[in-house]
Amino acid sequence: MAADQQIPVRFLRQVMGDLVRAGLADATLGRTGGYRLARLPTQISLLEVIEAVEGDRRRRACVLRGGPCVLDRVCALHAVFAAAQDDALRRLRTTTIAEAIAQS
Repeated sequence: MAADQQIPVRFLRQVMGDLVRAGLADATLGRTGGYRLARLPTQISLLEVIEAVEGDRRRRACVLRGGPCVLDRVCALHAVFAAAQDDALRRLRTTTIAEAIAQS
């Protein structure tokens, strides 16, 4: 897999460990071991994979001020960036691994 995706083996091990801990993949040890998805690819969203590896990536800092957004004093860009983030998360949540593979 590392060669196919052109990523270091060490990084792949880390990512696969994250996916196993999140319950998205199963690991089998031994000479004939390896990894497999814990559920069908039609049942795993891209957001689940991203959050398993990177954690919750939602932006919580104001794009203009650099600090936390304050609900009673949001910047002029708050609504636009919040909507864009919501759209991206919705797309990742509703796109499965199987759909992403089919589109590649």
